[in-house]
Amino acid sequence: MPAKPSPARRPGRPARPDSAAVRDQLLDIATDLFATQGVAATRLAHIAERAGFTSAMLHYYFKSRDQLLDAVVLERVVPVIGYVWSPVPQTPRRLDGSTDTARAVITEIVSRIVRCGTDRPWLPALWMHEVVNEGGQLRERVLRHLPAQRLQVFAGLIADSQRAGAITPGVEPRLVFLSILGLTLLPLATSSLWRRIWQDDPKIHAIDHDAIAAHATAMLTGGLFSPPATAPDAPATPAAPAKRTRRAKPAANTEPPATGR
Repeated sequence: MPAKPSPARRPGRPARPDSAAVRDQLLDIATDLFATQGVAATRLAHIAERAGFTSAMLHYYFKSRDQLLDAVVLERVVPVIGYVWSPVPQTPRRLDGSTDTARAVITEIVSRIVRCGTDRPWLPALWMHEVVNEGGQLRERVLRHLPAQRLQVFAGLIADSQRAGAITPGVEPRLVFLSILGLTLLPLATSSLWRRIWQDDPKIHAIDHDAIAAHATAMLTGGLFSPPATAPDAPATPAAPAKRTRRAKPAANTEPPATGR
């Protein structure tokens, strides 16, 4: 018995392939467009056009613009935040508070931020434009997911090292995490700018992601200036012999010394 032909699909909306890969592709395109031209300037139609889909196909996966923005934050940005700050525990009892620990944690966080910025070229620009800038479209969404407890533990670690004399007194422990973000994401986000400024310098090509991480680590753990060199101990100078002085003649009209009688 011949098989029945499949009924023709009624005209209307295009086929809806329920595929996680398609959804991920749309998220990647949206994230890239948000980073390059800004969230406010990116319409859903732009994302659908870049993906080669219809607007109806995009709306099948994301019912609204807010739902798309939430997905970008939750599925693209939040995992990066969790990965970067995972070296810091949520409780200070798991840190020994030593200077070596603080240095190691800072170095690891810097390395992770630069690694994420390298693997995800959209990250530096998106963070600077849409999170750091006042009025950024993703600021409030991202702030809700910052690891406040880990940041407090990190600030406490810096404060402990400061009290131990290993960190200069002028450092504010609560602002160190912002210094880390500035020394890593800002150079990555403005790479085309500072490469143009130094375009005639042949050494500019050697500044890669590893060099940016090394620079940030050096600034954070060593500072801009090297400690002053300690002068070698000078040989002890023998004391000069005491000068012999003549005994002064008694002044007139003074009482004579006691005779001792």
